[in-house]
Amino acid sequence: MSIIALTPWDLSLAAALVVALAAITGWMGLGLTRGFLVAGVRTTVQLLLVGLVLKAVFANAQPLWIALIALFMLLVAGGEVMSRQKRRFAGWWGYGMGSLSMFISAFSITVFTLAVIIGNHPWYTPQYAIPLLGMMLGNTMTGIALSIDHLTGNAHRYKAVIETRLSLGETAQQAISDIRRESLRVGMIPTINAMAAAGVVSLPGMMTGQILAGTPPVEAVKYQILIMFMVTATTGFGALAAIALGSRRLFDQRQRLRLERLKDPAKR
Repeated sequence: MSIIALTPWDLSLAAALVVALAAITGWMGLGLTRGFLVAGVRTTVQLLLVGLVLKAVFANAQPLWIALIALFMLLVAGGEVMSRQKRRFAGWWGYGMGSLSMFISAFSITVFTLAVIIGNHPWYTPQYAIPLLGMMLGNTMTGIALSIDHLTGNAHRYKAVIETRLSLGETAQQAISDIRRESLRVGMIPTINAMAAAGVVSLPGMMTGQILAGTPPVEAVKYQILIMFMVTATTGFGALAAIALGSRRLFDQRQRLRLERLKDPAKR
């Protein structure tokens, strides 16, 4: 089965729908017009550049180039996690917390999947490694961003409750335990929903892409099940790591709540 190639005109028709939506939201005064247009331009430019880069990398599969691409993906994902926080940690922590959590979870699970489960040789073959890492980072980024945002927002909102619990003799981690649990739950909701709806409400992107490319449906389903399980594990471990780091950063060595370590959104 051959792939039906898309022409620039085909893509222009799809882009026209986004432009029309941007115009309607502008007419309604929703303030989303610029966001739609900028996101559309960014998507086009970024994906075209990625396509050119991957074409060159696939033709010359050197570990150094793959490592540099993976590092770049991690750094960009770390920036996205930080930018999504209403009350983010000041200094290096604002960026490093999400990046470190994603490195611990996404990179380790991606390497495990490539080397042990899929077992391709060499394990860093870019046709497998880069798309798989991208899916892991993308989903983990969302889970970590939601978890940290919920953690810091509720620590600020329930400051009096936390300090009361501390004054009654609880440790810092006991005083914030309810917020920690809820933050993890919030971070995992999108992934759990995606797993529950896969195949019934929606056909996941990787499976759809493989089927369109001519892969037998059953084989595409096997890969999608693998991806869903790996994404869930990556997001869960990443969110756990981020919450553990964040909840400790909220307190000092004397078990005092230190909200001044968070940036006030009004002063940015």
